[in-house]
Amino acid sequence: MVEIPKTSSASLSSRGRFTLLAVACLTIMVGTVVAPGLAIISSALGVSTHASWLITLPALGVILFAPLAGRLIDHIGPYSALQMGLVGYGLLGVAGAMLQSPMLVFADRVLLGGATAVVMVSGTSLISHWYRGQERLKMLAQQGMAIELGGVLFLLTAGILAGIGWYWPFAIYLLAWVMLWMLRTWVPSRAPSDEEAGLAADTASGAGMGRVYLAALAAMMLFFTPIVLIPLELSSMGMREAEIGFFLAAIALVAVATAMMLPRIVGLIGENMTLPLAFASFTASLILFGMAEDIRVMSLGALFSGIGFGLSIPLVNHMTVERTPAARRGRNLAYLSMAIFSGQFLTSLLEFLPGQAALVFIVMSVLGGAFTLIYLLIWWQERLGKDIAVPTKSRKKA
Repeated sequence: MVEIPKTSSASLSSRGRFTLLAVACLTIMVGTVVAPGLAIISSALGVSTHASWLITLPALGVILFAPLAGRLIDHIGPYSALQMGLVGYGLLGVAGAMLQSPMLVFADRVLLGGATAVVMVSGTSLISHWYRGQERLKMLAQQGMAIELGGVLFLLTAGILAGIGWYWPFAIYLLAWVMLWMLRTWVPSRAPSDEEAGLAADTASGAGMGRVYLAALAAMMLFFTPIVLIPLELSSMGMREAEIGFFLAAIALVAVATAMMLPRIVGLIGENMTLPLAFASFTASLILFGMAEDIRVMSLGALFSGIGFGLSIPLVNHMTVERTPAARRGRNLAYLSMAIFSGQFLTSLLEFLPGQAALVFIVMSVLGGAFTLIYLLIWWQERLGKDIAVPTKSRKKA
């Protein structure tokens, strides 16, 4: 069992804490703003033949610009970078409703993904500066909860605004400027150093990051596979759009509840055992979705899918921060963002695969089973290494 140090966090007000969690919502907002009114928005912008690109291209932008975002954050600091990212996010987001050329529209969506990368990475970097040990894990778990709750909130709001006029959902992007004001008002520009907080110096080595990035990419692929395929499956069962929206929102709410329990679960079984548990949950969800012939089995699959997300994405954020020296934290968090959005972007290609959705679910469940086994072997290898190391130390003392 891995024990997380119960170090105290630096003093940040409840308003500052709320600000950092609100900023995290912008990660999922980048796509959900246009999702409910995708048909009428894509028609108005003249991109009906490639409507889904309005949702997927920001993810591509994150992948392309995340390394630059990481270097920017390490160079000027997360606070200044977050201010720049929020300005760009609001500007590029609302500009999408004013462009007419399809090329300009798509270019704007890619650049918006770049701004999202800056916001996402710098926001997590600020959390890592203000919170440490057990408090940091709790805050990163709450960040995952905020992202999922934001998805529910923005889907509902965007759907209402799209009913008023196709361009109104783009106004939601201006919330980034409200959050900029919140940041400057409630979050100090300089977090206390380790020495000022009475903590030991950062001794993280950055080792083992490859397995963390792989876990992030795989988790997002396994989570977004049903998000891409379920709407059509539920529609064939006779469910309406609003009911499908509630079903997807339920997955998000399960993820929120699971993320709330993540610190306690990690404290009981450790990080390296929590990851295979997450992948086992994803695998179970995909098997259930592949076998489902009615809404009851689909609902059980949704439960396991939400559990998988709640146990994985907040955890890989925490593992990245804990394993990375402060001087490289921006870059490594940027690489993590690339892995997360690569998993999301790759699942958008599933709609081009031939065959029934059930076959895709089964194939992806096999992939989930493979990752469960891989991370179980990693857990076993590290546990075996510790068991060998303890007797060796005992013999030296004797």
